[in-house]
Amino acid sequence: MTTKTAAITAVGGYVPEHVLTNAALAHMVDTNDEWIVSRTGIKERRILKPASLGTSYMAIAAGRDLIKKKHIDPATIDLVIVSTTTPDMPVSSTAAYVATSLGATNAFGYDLQGACSGFLFGMSAASAHIVSGRYKKVLLIGADTMSSIIDYTDRTTCVIFGDGAGAVLFEPNEEGLGLQDEVLRVDGKGREFLKIEAGGSMLPASSETVSKRQHFLHQEGRQVFKFAVSNMSSAIDQVLQQNQLANKDIDYVVAHQANKRILDAIAKNLELDYGQMLTNIERYGNTTAATLPLLLWDYESKLKKNQKLLFTAFGGGFTWGATYLTWAYNN
Repeated sequence: MTTKTAAITAVGGYVPEHVLTNAALAHMVDTNDEWIVSRTGIKERRILKPASLGTSYMAIAAGRDLIKKKHIDPATIDLVIVSTTTPDMPVSSTAAYVATSLGATNAFGYDLQGACSGFLFGMSAASAHIVSGRYKKVLLIGADTMSSIIDYTDRTTCVIFGDGAGAVLFEPNEEGLGLQDEVLRVDGKGREFLKIEAGGSMLPASSETVSKRQHFLHQEGRQVFKFAVSNMSSAIDQVLQQNQLANKDIDYVVAHQANKRILDAIAKNLELDYGQMLTNIERYGNTTAATLPLLLWDYESKLKKNQKLLFTAFGGGFTWGATYLTWAYNN
């Protein structure tokens, strides 16, 4: 009996045209190019303008890119999942608007919030929907307008984040290719180290929360770095052991682009060849839920059928994990 798996069959992406360089940031906050590059590896990031376009604008653009490349009828899409920390608005589903705008008239959709691990968690959800046998085409989009929640007077965060969106299509695979295994975890104790204090049910928006700048992202960098390196390395190691894989068996590691120092530390901890690590952080910065699919978008031409890929991410909550996937097509 053939085991049905869920495989990625198409990739799309979008980044805004406006480029925010380190030199430009140096005019906004006390920093410089050398300081930013040495601590993050980031040289520039993309910013959505005007911000009022919202995350859906980029998600729709990434979805359209995929649909055009794949030559698919959007009416055949069964489900649209939008992984995002920056939805267009509270209550109203960003995924619903994205699905309608793409012409996915026969799909249902929902938003998934896993912070920087959102796309990784979305891969698990998309795969489960496919393997259930009820759905044939699941469009998973990671998109975030981080510029909408960043304080550009805080150099600990404003140098790191950018805006962007990436999309993948999951479909059934009869060759056993696609998502093979995963280790996904959360630890609620971490939410004090990476958060936005106001705007939720615990501290609703008010003139006081606005004046105190409590609607911007706050990050305790040292704590996040320590937990990110340790937990992503542990999750990758567990996936390798569960699947009897050695480091050299992995063609590429698709890791969340949070900070080049984190990527370097993971590669060192697991004795990975840095050539195995796909990177684009220098051009986009940390686009939160969009980093993983944007890596696939940038490097799609290098990906070949049957290659072994390890995905890993770490985000606020804390949330983290690793996923093992075999690539299903040649570009």
